[in-house]
Parts: sequence; structure tokens; C-alpha cells
Amino acid sequence: MLRTNQLFLNYIENLYKNEERKEDIVIRSFFKGERIFTQNEKPSKIMLIKEGITKCFLVEENDKEYIVEFLGKGEIIGEIELIRNIPCLCSIEAITDTTVYAVSIPYFKSLIKTDLLLNNHLLDVFAERIVNTSKRASYQQLYAAEHTLSQLLKLQTRQEIEISKEDMAAYLGITVRSLNRTLKNLEK
Repeated sequence: MLRTNQLFLNYIENLYKNEERKEDIVIRSFFKGERIFTQNEKPSKIMLIKEGITKCFLVEENDKEYIVEFLGKGEIIGEIELIRNIPCLCSIEAITDTTVYAVSIPYFKSLIKTDLLLNNHLLDVFAERIVNTSKRASYQQLYAAEHTLSQLLKLQTRQEIEISKEDMAAYLGITVRSLNRTLKNLEK
């Protein structure tokens, strides 16, 4: 549901405090609803979420959004695109006011070549994503939308955020109409 990574956040905070060239890591803020990355565009920085919650989503050829994941503290974005030298696979949008550590691409590339701890964090992130994607796919096959929707509603309450019906439907891979039916079933 909401992915976070405190170890990676601690790592980048230590880098930020100790970095002599302050232009290599800067703190940027994004308002709720502001786009951080746009699908098919080249990222200009690698970002790690310091505070806030974002949604990571794809826009399909039929213009429908599909939310891949909600990302929070410590989640890194733009690293796959850098490693593979490709445009952004997904769009990232702030669903709450969000603060990020923005890391310059040349600096991040140099860290990949020299910093074993960064590489270990990246391996952990990639492995975690594979596991989460597998679990989510199996849940979608095994359980009705009610189960995932109830988890999403709990997340919304726990994080004290409001997730629009459009975003809930996009996360579940269903229409808003189906979402409304599912919500009614949950109320019963």
C-alpha cells in the first residue's frame, strides 16, 4: 500500500549532512497535486522522499491511469531510469505536500561506482519491489476488490489523508462505478 524505507532515508540524510558540494544534494518541495516526474520524460535528478506521500502511476494508451504504488518517506525515484538510461516509466505526483532530497545525476552515478552501501540499499529496494509486485498480483487474483479497498481505506485513515475515488479506482484497476459498488458492499 504505502511504501517507505527508513534505512535509505537515514543514508541520504547522512550524505546530505556530510556533502561538501551542497549543489549535489538539495531539498525541494512539491505541493499536493504537483507532478514530480512525468511519464516518458527524462528525469533531471534522482529523488528520495523526505516527507509526504506520492502516487506512482502509469497512463495507459487509452488515457486511463493505473496507480502502481503509493510512496512515502525514504522511497527513491528516478534510479531505474538513470541505470537503464530511459525516460520515466511512471509519473510521480504529490498527494500531500512533499519534500524530497534531489540528487544530481553525475553525483549519483559516482556514488553507484564507489559506494557499496548505496548499492546494497538499491538491491534491497529492487528486491522489495519484486516481492511487493508479486504479492499484489496474487492478491488481485485471489481476493475480491473489497479486501484491497478495505486496506486502502485503513491506510487513508492511518495517514490522515484523503485519496480520491478516481485514485482508489486507479489503484485497484477498476472503474469508479465498480468502486462505488464495492464501497456499498463494504458498508453492508
